[in-house]
Amino acid sequence: MTPPTSRTWAKRGHTPVIKVRGRSQRRYSIAALTCYKPGERSRLIYRPKRHADHKQGGRRSFTWTEYRDLLTAAHQQLGGPIVLIWDNLNVHKDRRMRAFIDAQDWITAFHLPPYAPDLNPVEGIWSLRRSSQANTAFTDPEHLIRVLRRGLRQIQYRSNVIDGCLAETRLKLTTPQLQAQ
Repeated sequence: MTPPTSRTWAKRGHTPVIKVRGRSQRRYSIAALTCYKPGERSRLIYRPKRHADHKQGGRRSFTWTEYRDLLTAAHQQLGGPIVLIWDNLNVHKDRRMRAFIDAQDWITAFHLPPYAPDLNPVEGIWSLRRSSQANTAFTDPEHLIRVLRRGLRQIQYRSNVIDGCLAETRLKLTTPQLQAQ
């Protein structure tokens, strides 16, 4: 729970210090989808997860089943097919995840080239998320989650910010043109 730092100030000759209680051994992960559809507002769908047993050798990230559940929830929320563009995270390429995607007629998946985070619109969300946490010493894990959810909710309700994350990648949404008969 060491806070990300932003701009701060102190008297001349004094180093600014942010006091925290100590290092927490708890771990949190967030999975998110930025959703774009021509003619509709852009959306952000996310899920935070607390990893309770990572000190005892448990998993320290999302499992393929949790990604599957996120995709299923997104499909229900969006009410249509999903074209999924993923980075090369090992869970995204897991054989069980691939089998799930192949079994669904509403998902088409593509993987970004390795080492191309600049093509992933979600990376813009992560950098924006940090601004809501800057210079904050969290009192406990619940405080961290509250601030995190509030920051993501602020982004979630601003579709122009989500559109900006896509524009930053310089990728374009294209739809096939219907030919007149």
